[in-house]
Amino acid sequence: MKVEVRYYSRSGNTKSVAEAIAAQAGVPAVSVDSADAQLRETADILFIGGALYAYGLDSHLKNYLKTLKKYDAKKAVVFSTSWLSKHSVDLIKKGLTDAGIPVETEFFYVKNTPSEEQLKDAAAFARKFL
Repeated sequence: MKVEVRYYSRSGNTKSVAEAIAAQAGVPAVSVDSADAQLRETADILFIGGALYAYGLDSHLKNYLKTLKKYDAKKAVVFSTSWLSKHSVDLIKKGLTDAGIPVETEFFYVKNTPSEEQLKDAAAFARKFL
């Protein structure tokens, strides 16, 4: 099974969750602003996450979502962290749906900085889809 993990994080909170998910999947977590972010072959599962910044997604993540095509992933699973609300989940799901990528209804969300227990929960969440 081909699994990819992509994220964007300003504070490091979403990065921590991405790394917990990636460790469970045995793959690297790659920031969407990295040169390695482009999906080179179709992923069976794309875990993708970001946070809410001033009620919207950061431009790095918004722009990355716009580059995705339906053949990039068979299914996407969303995760998010934020200080405000879960609205980032809806925005990420919309970007994926607009790209034609099916999105899992279940998502993983942490308000504020993830604790060690929440990072374990993120790994357990990932395991459900692997």
